[in-house]
Amino acid sequence: MEAAVLRYRVMAYVTGVVLMVLCFVGIPLQVAGHPAVANDVGVVHGILYIIYLVFAWLLARRLKLAVRPTVIMLLAGTVPIMTFIVERWVSRRFISPALAGEARPAAPVGR
Repeated sequence: MEAAVLRYRVMAYVTGVVLMVLCFVGIPLQVAGHPAVANDVGVVHGILYIIYLVFAWLLARRLKLAVRPTVIMLLAGTVPIMTFIVERWVSRRFISPALAGEARPAAPVGR
């Protein structure tokens, strides 16, 4: 479970950063007449978003999430800054309780 969570978190942050660069740097440069940055960053974001979708879907299935939280997780990579917000929400609401329930109590120490 921890590996799935780590993959999801890394991809959420990477996808969010690249989407912010695309929206706040690439698009203004494209409007200013320099489309290369938006084209290149757009392609990178598209590839990373597909990887993010796979990892988010796998984590959602592992956590046995309902349809609504799963869809929110999957769509978070399409709105700038939303991946950061949704990642924190998913962590607090679903991941932390799942990891706490998965933790095994320490074995009693015998003499």
